[in-house]
Amino acid sequence: MSSFLFLQISSLHKHISDIVEVAAMCGVNIVCFQEAWTMPFAFCTREKLPWTEFAESAEDGITTKFCQELAKKHNMVIVSPILERDSVHGDTLWNTAVIISNTGAVMGKTRKNHIPRVGDFNESSYYMEGNTGHRVFQTAFGRIAVNICYGRHHPLNWLMYSVNGAEIIFNPSATIGELSESLWPIEARNAAIANHCFTCSINRVGTEHFKNEFTSGDGKKAHHDFGHFYGSSYVSAPDGSRSPGLSRVSDGLLVAEMDLNLCRQTSDKWNFKMTGRYEMYADELTKATQMDFKPNIVQE
Repeated sequence: MSSFLFLQISSLHKHISDIVEVAAMCGVNIVCFQEAWTMPFAFCTREKLPWTEFAESAEDGITTKFCQELAKKHNMVIVSPILERDSVHGDTLWNTAVIISNTGAVMGKTRKNHIPRVGDFNESSYYMEGNTGHRVFQTAFGRIAVNICYGRHHPLNWLMYSVNGAEIIFNPSATIGELSESLWPIEARNAAIANHCFTCSINRVGTEHFKNEFTSGDGKKAHHDFGHFYGSSYVSAPDGSRSPGLSRVSDGLLVAEMDLNLCRQTSDKWNFKMTGRYEMYADELTKATQMDFKPNIVQE
């Protein structure tokens, strides 16, 4: 890692440290940062350098060590989404969230299950779909999962985290207004209702400009930026209620109090999991993935 990149990451560490300090004053037990929080969201450019130099080990990289110190200092669980470099498997890159216990220990990591191929989002030039499944982490403050960014568009992705016992599902994202802002207030809120859990939608803020122009293959002229990352982070509850959203234009800290009893209370009321026909869905989905699949369409 170059000295310039190290300086940039260190500056972000200082910025986040100040925010976490305030979170601790507010009594926060679990904090989640935005997707790939230590770097520009440069995956539009298809350029490998210098952006791949931001990749770190999930287990003992400088950002994980930084988060371990913060977590232990403040007795706080930290969800840290980073660009991961897996040196054990050929220096492969992944879009990963690292979960740090309130004791400062690394509990584990979970990787982005769904990779977008839409508009400027050229992420598969850097990393592919994750291979960690739908891990849920039993923390001192509840069972949590991380559905990274584009996974929020896939209802079955939310479902599988819930099936594995998640009470809170974080959705760290980096998404822009023109593409997804109309969907943003709806998807995670619907997921909270459908899965009897809390969901936390986290988005970055601002417009990031890149030196070299890039194109998206959509016929538009080459350009230097993704568009505006519109922030608007919010929390949804299993009963359909939600918090106000954070700003569209500036950083912020959203503190929400969650009564995890509401997960069971809502489940007892609506019984979505009890009435869900999972065995039927599993059977039909298995058939639908076969080469000889024929849709079940009845004709006259």
